[in-house]
Amino acid sequence: MSTVRELITADADKLRALDEQAEQLGRLPDEAAGLLRTSGAIRMLQPAEYGGAEAHFAEFAESVMETARLSGATGWVQGIVGVHPWQLAFADRRVQEEVWGEDQDTWLASPYMPVGILKPVDGGWRFSGRWQFSSGTDHCQWIFLGGLRADRDGVPLNPPQQVHVVLPRSDYEIVEDSWNVVGLKGTGSKDIIVRDAFVPDYRVMDGDKVLDGRAVREFGRDETLYRMPWSCAFPAGISSAIIGIAEGALETALGYQRDRINAQGTKVREDPYTLSAIGEAVSEIRAARGELLGNINRIWDIVDSGKDVPFEVRALGRLTQVRCAWRAVRAVDEIFARSGGNALRMDKPLQRYWRDAHAGLNHAINIPGPAYHAAALTAMGVEPQGPLRALI
Repeated sequence: MSTVRELITADADKLRALDEQAEQLGRLPDEAAGLLRTSGAIRMLQPAEYGGAEAHFAEFAESVMETARLSGATGWVQGIVGVHPWQLAFADRRVQEEVWGEDQDTWLASPYMPVGILKPVDGGWRFSGRWQFSSGTDHCQWIFLGGLRADRDGVPLNPPQQVHVVLPRSDYEIVEDSWNVVGLKGTGSKDIIVRDAFVPDYRVMDGDKVLDGRAVREFGRDETLYRMPWSCAFPAGISSAIIGIAEGALETALGYQRDRINAQGTKVREDPYTLSAIGEAVSEIRAARGELLGNINRIWDIVDSGKDVPFEVRALGRLTQVRCAWRAVRAVDEIFARSGGNALRMDKPLQRYWRDAHAGLNHAINIPGPAYHAAALTAMGVEPQGPLRALI
């Protein structure tokens, strides 16, 4: 049986061609989404009882890299939408059945930014808010949305209590003209509006329990896949997509530079200065890939042995994940800056890889300051406090 990665590679020419179409549409073309469906890419982390592969996170990451190498937008959507089945696996059985009971290829979108307000009412909750950056949302029928518990007057509780609310497509609106951006244009990461939707209790997940692992323990799943820390699981798709985009930029640049003559009239393949810079970029992108996969495997092995992952290991993991993304994008800068003026042309794919790579760094999961700060304190034997523990 072919792996997801092999199936994606078999459609390489289609995905490359569809990447330009995605940028023009401002979302994934239906054919690109269809390729993800038929390959099983979005079901890699899905429970076996709902047709999922329950794959190793490293296998998932490598498949995302391969997709993003061919199409940055498609790889980004796979990396984000593909993680959502991992979380739904330890949501209430009733919502799992609602989402996957009739169609195991049903997709869920997000985002998790806690900007929604969840008010208690008789029999459940009322939920309202507006969110940005719902990647791949046109192809999803359900969604995870972040919010805050509030009192009956809509005033958020103090201290804040984060929630992840699961809603069907009928309960939210996609704002069609809300994704006009410079990079990752083809991801269709549009705004979402919810207006006073009724939510039953079983469709509300405690956000803090999801982040610290209590949710999966309380649900009772003991598979290594689902006991992976959120701080490793969720960023894996995003970081993998960025590294895959960097690999695509490198591959494109190498093909373009092979026969190019630079401004001095020298063939690039005979220019030691450009070749030296390209060689260094190759090394940096390979190192970013190896670091990310090594980090996933290291944490997987701890979980697989039956142990909890210590905070200091999770903090180092987040540092590694952020550093890998930045390392790969900086290498793309070195490649692009040495590709000449024609690389700027909109009919050349290299500029799209460059824009997409930089856009990927703008995701909140890639902000280096807090992650580096927390990891440095931990390395000194100092316990990070407050916001520095967020997302770790």
